[in-house]
Amino acid sequence: MHDEVALRRAGSADALPAADVWLRSYAAALPSVRCAHTAAEVRVWFARVLVPHRETWVATSGSSVVGVMVLAGRELKQLYLDPAWRGRGVGDRFMDLAKQRQPAGLTLWTFQVNRPARRFYERHGFVEADRTDGARNDEREPDICYVWAPAP
Repeated sequence: MHDEVALRRAGSADALPAADVWLRSYAAALPSVRCAHTAAEVRVWFARVLVPHRETWVATSGSSVVGVMVLAGRELKQLYLDPAWRGRGVGDRFMDLAKQRQPAGLTLWTFQVNRPARRFYERHGFVEADRTDGARNDEREPDICYVWAPAP
């Protein structure tokens, strides 16, 4: 059984459902990491910054948003799936789309404690380029910079 999922650019009506996916995914994937922003702040950030000013994509099943991806040039800024949709190929489709949109290469940051995300990115050809103590991120959580470069 394979649920039909469509990937498309986010519109203003997607901002709040996409923010809610982000919030559910963050809570499920990063239970030990303090979220630096309230749910209301995250929703405003999606509505006023990400959807109107960044290359924001959503994965939808029927009328529901089940995933969100945000690109800012060559940086993959956000990739979050509704917890019920993990392991169903949606993240792989987002990654293929990100590589199509930025064929010269991508960078991203993820928290060191997020081992499932690290395995996912490594499986998609990303290599670790840097580690920090988290002093530069809002959560103050140690993180890793990953880079993907296409094969020559």
